[in-house]
Amino acid sequence: MTEQTILHRLAETIETRKQADANSSYVAKLLHGGEDKILKKVAEESAETIMASKDGDAQHVVRETADLWFHCLVLLAHHGVGPDDVFNELQRREGISGIDEKASRKTE
Repeated sequence: MTEQTILHRLAETIETRKQADANSSYVAKLLHGGEDKILKKVAEESAETIMASKDGDAQHVVRETADLWFHCLVLLAHHGVGPDDVFNELQRREGISGIDEKASRKTE
C-alpha cells in the first residue's frame, strides 16, 4: 500500500460522509459543524502532536500525526480540494530552496 493510496481512500470516505447523517458519522458531524468546528479540531490535533513530540514518545507522535493528517483531510474536503492538490503543490516546490519558495509567495 502506498502512502498516497491510503490518503486517497480516506479522502474518498470523507467525501461520501459529506451527505451522511451527522448523528451517525463523525466526519459528517465535523463537516456539518462548519469551518470553525473543523479548524478547532485541526488546532487541537496539532497541539496534541506537539505535546507528544515534547514528551519524546515516537509512537505517540505517530498516532497524533495520524489524527492531525485525518483532520487536515477533512479540512481539505471542506474546501473542495484533496490530497492530489497538496501532492501537486509539494511536487511544484521540489528542488526549490525553502527560502526562495517562501519569498516567491510574497509576490502572489
